[in-house]
Amino acid sequence: MEDLFLIAGLGNPGGKYENTRHNVGFHTIDYLSEKHNIKLSKIGFKAVYGEGAIDGTRVILLKPQTFMNLSGESVREIAAWYKMPLERVIVIYDDIDLEPGKIRVRPKGSSGTHNGMKSIIYHLQSEQFPRVRIGIGHPPEKWDLADYVLSKFTREEWGIIFDSIEKAAEAAIMITKSGPEKAMNCYNK
Repeated sequence: MEDLFLIAGLGNPGGKYENTRHNVGFHTIDYLSEKHNIKLSKIGFKAVYGEGAIDGTRVILLKPQTFMNLSGESVREIAAWYKMPLERVIVIYDDIDLEPGKIRVRPKGSSGTHNGMKSIIYHLQSEQFPRVRIGIGHPPEKWDLADYVLSKFTREEWGIIFDSIEKAAEAAIMITKSGPEKAMNCYNK
């Protein structure tokens, strides 16, 4: 598939996890879906997904439905089915090491502490794929990490986070057009 990109946003399925810090990847896919009129109406590859075009580039928008720590199963299945080279697999996810409002684009790299990324790297057997990290900040003192990432944003935080979701979506599109280096120069401020 010459010009096809996969943009996968990570999160946990179900109403219980809606609007949690761990689901900013899902929110970014929803934003792209709405803005570019790509319906997330297909079910397969352990995911909900949609196919369409963004500015002339063919894309698949993907929300794995496996729960975060098994995300790699879904990403591997769809990438293999479409025979997609890893540089065309873009993953968007939350990062506790970035302050809220910041995003980071990388052409490749390790999973850090993120279990969804650990699963994807394990299943793809590679770290060589671009990713966009959305900062959610560190947990407050004495907070358990799992409790923190599964907590919901406050109304004040939403304004900042919505901004970074928009930026992450734009960065992913820029990767499809011009590659991760250009997106890094533009968004890693």
